[in-house]
Amino acid sequence: MASAKDLRVAPIKAVDAARLVRRYHYSGKIVNNSRLHLGVFLDGKAEGVMSFGNSMKQREMLPLVSCTSWSGAMELNRMAFSDRLPRNSESRALAIAFRMMRKHYPHLEWVVSFSDACQCGDGTIYRAAGFQLIDIKPNKSLFRLPDGRVVNNLCMTGKSMLKDLREMPGISASYSYNKNAQILGASPVPGFQIKYIYFLNPAAKDRLTVPILPFSKIDEIGATMYRGERTRPKQAAAGSTSAAAEHHRPGRSNL
Repeated sequence: MASAKDLRVAPIKAVDAARLVRRYHYSGKIVNNSRLHLGVFLDGKAEGVMSFGNSMKQREMLPLVSCTSWSGAMELNRMAFSDRLPRNSESRALAIAFRMMRKHYPHLEWVVSFSDACQCGDGTIYRAAGFQLIDIKPNKSLFRLPDGRVVNNLCMTGKSMLKDLREMPGISASYSYNKNAQILGASPVPGFQIKYIYFLNPAAKDRLTVPILPFSKIDEIGATMYRGERTRPKQAAAGSTSAAAEHHRPGRSNL
């Protein structure tokens, strides 16, 4: 039986990463500004992907850690794994990815990522992989359209606006996303967005400008989510990354 130690992590092309994200991520959506794609292989077959890139709001993200250069931080934009991967694959793959990043990108100091506790999970994978919890906020960025699609608020305004939305009556890319959401009849998805940070350079932790929160805060606030449900079994609460951790068909994914 395969174990997480049998995994191989290696760079892959953006087109291959996109195919894996569309197949295994619960949203089925890629992030266009991802620029480092690491495939996760088992028995020579790509069964998962981790995609990193600048945050869509990089200028706002960098002050989390003072004196961080523009290229000193990245966001884990997408993490999507097949159910074929064995227990603890997520934490194993992240550990390998971070070793690779320290070796090949020594200027990188930290990685930030978000858990979607509106649709998927509250970050079991991240807690097991050594990330620190730094923020829990009620969702204000994900909206559900009348046709059932969930979109980021940035997709409802400006240059990032979805093409089909631009063509709808009364909608304008020059309007705020709130105004377009009202016209469209879109509403915020109930739930929370949870922010985690991992320090590739441990010394950078001393420059963190926000408090590190205890993981128990997730339960206290009512932001718990597991497999898209607002309950979490004991093994997940303890930080397990079992084959079911953060599961959301058709694959396992973080965002």
